[in-house]
Parts: sequence; C-alpha cells; structure tokens
Amino acid sequence: MNLIKIGGMKRSLIFLAGGLALASAEEKREVVQGHIFAWPFTEVEKMQPRGGTSTGGEVVLDKAPGDRWKKLHVDEVPFSMERDRRAILAMAGSYRVSFDFIETMGFTEGYTPPRPYFSWGTEQVSVLADEPEFISLQHTLVMYFKDEDGKEMGPMVMKHWRQDWRYEDVDLHTFRGNSTWQREKRDPKEVDGKWTQAVYQVDDSPRYEVVGEWSHEGGMSVWRSDSCWRPLPRREFSVRDDYDVLQGTHEIAITASGWVHTQRNQKVHLDEGGHKTILAQELGVNRYERITAPSLVAADESLQKTGAYWAEVRKAWSDLSENHETFSLKAEVDGKKLYQHHFGYAAEIEKTGGYDPVAGRKHARETVRKFVETLAGGEKGKY
Repeated sequence: MNLIKIGGMKRSLIFLAGGLALASAEEKREVVQGHIFAWPFTEVEKMQPRGGTSTGGEVVLDKAPGDRWKKLHVDEVPFSMERDRRAILAMAGSYRVSFDFIETMGFTEGYTPPRPYFSWGTEQVSVLADEPEFISLQHTLVMYFKDEDGKEMGPMVMKHWRQDWRYEDVDLHTFRGNSTWQREKRDPKEVDGKWTQAVYQVDDSPRYEVVGEWSHEGGMSVWRSDSCWRPLPRREFSVRDDYDVLQGTHEIAITASGWVHTQRNQKVHLDEGGHKTILAQELGVNRYERITAPSLVAADESLQKTGAYWAEVRKAWSDLSENHETFSLKAEVDGKKLYQHHFGYAAEIEKTGGYDPVAGRKHARETVRKFVETLAGGEKGKY
C-alpha cells in the first residue's frame, strides 16, 4: 500500500491513506488520477505521493453542521467584524486533516516535476484567546496508530502550529529570508476592516504574518491573504535545498463540515545579492474535516498541564518582537533544534505533574535568547 506520514519530526506518527494503493508487480496497478491532474502525460508511477510506512486508526466523520458554523450563518449577526470573528472561531474543533501539495508548473530549463506530497492525521484546534480584536488558535496532533500486529496504540500528543488573528493590525514582523524576520509597519488605511494571520512553528517561533480580508458573500465565508514570504515547510526542507523562500497567497474557507486552507505558492531561490529566481509553482489544499471519533480530548489535557510554560514561551517571543526591528534565528544550539529544547522541558512538566513558574519563565526566555543570532533596533537580551 502507498503509505503517508504526518509531519517531519523524528518522532512523527505515520498514517495510512486509504484509497491510495500501489499493488505488487503481479497485480493490477491502482492509482488516484487526481494527484497528477497537473501532469496528465507524465507516467503515473513516477507521480505517486511520497510517504511513509505505518498505519493509522479509523476515524468517524461528523455529518452534522457544526455549532460555530450555525452561529456564523444566522441573519442577526450585527456587523461584518463579528461575522469575521465567528468565521475564525469556527476553525476550532476536532478534525481529520489532509495535507495535499503538487507542483503545477516549473520555470527552469529541463524542469521535471517532483512527486506530490500527501499526508493526513487527526488534530485538535483549541481556542487559546478570544478577545474582541484578537483570537489565538492552538493546533495539537492527537495520533492513534497500529503496530505490526494491528493493535491500536495511542494517543500520542504533539503540540503543532499556532495561528493568531488580529484586527486592523499595523505592526507586523514578516519573513525576509535567511532565517530573518523584520518589522513591517502598515498604514491604518491599508488594513481597514482586515485581519492579519500570524502563524507560528511548533516551538512558538515565528513563521509568517500576512494581511488578508474576510468575505461572506453568498453564504461563503472566505479569508484571502496578500502575497507573503515564508520559510520552507518541514515537508520540504528535509528533502530539498534548491530554494530558499516559499512565496504565495492563502485562502481559508469555512464549510459546514470544517474548513479548507488553499495555498498558491512559488518556490524562490535567492542568490547572494538577494536576486530571486522562481523555480516552480505549487498548489496546496489542506482539508479539515470535523470528526466525532476518536476522541481528541488528550490535546486539552496536555495543554492544561503544560499551558503555563508555553504561555511564557509566547511571552518571550512577543517581548522580543516588540523590542527589536529585526532578528535572525540559529538552526541549532548545543546540537539540538529549538523545538527539542522546549519539547523536552514541557515533557518533563507533563511527566511530573509539577510546574515551577519562576523556573519555567527562566527556561523559556533563556532558550529563546540562545537561538537569537542577530538583533537590530534594540539591545540583546532586552526581553
């Protein structure tokens, strides 16, 4: 069978994607043509999605419209900002998530399309903050899997990415390439009625921030972003080093059964002078389908135990961004990546059931500080 994996970390869980079967040489070869729609005359065998080797548990999809979706579509919503807020909050819940990416065209001589990428897993999206002009959503992977004998194991819980939404935000930190983020001030007129989405890595370090606008025309609630730069995603930097920036736009559409995140990306190589060459264009569709089983309550239980520490990590990054115009990050410190330092500390908190606020704050800030390579617009350590 053609198997796929979730994430890219060493301990990431791997899941079976039903319906994507690759039979033995003696059997009839069965494929899903949709994965190669952009390359109809390319050999099907060469375009099978890359993936992994383990099997995941079954899920039960929720067929009923979600309560937050219902609130989004009532006629008495007073004004557009409140409808925007309800659309953002409608992203919270328990989901089966699929990650589907394919390069649709290339711009270099002799270009050959790489294999598409497809993975799926089960994920809880929890509301960390719900304020009039600010909403924070934490994603947590809750994974059940089967061993070689078919016995189901789990749940394995792993803190995933976070998205923060701010209304009419004029103070952004945007990715500039080379592991560097820089403050970008916007004119209030440019962000009138708009929301920024700031996305953070699993360790709460910044990934990207971009301005976009919600539309609710015809009962279709969709947020469309400006174009922005992002670092390479984990699915790419573990296998490729020929480009430096993922440039593109996003759409997030709310459905009765969940939500869909569509990306239109360009893969950009930067030379030493900063000149960019676009290698290829990519289409991505991440589909969040609400589920009733298995239970993902383990995500909230984990957040309750480690949430105070992660709040300190978020505060450390917030203070750094507030005090510095530009900062860059190291890839490793003491032979470990940033998420490894944080995850190890959080795992110990969860294991022992105890948390020392003073020690936690110190560890969070010192860990972030170790990974900050350059600072501009402020004094190093002033956060």
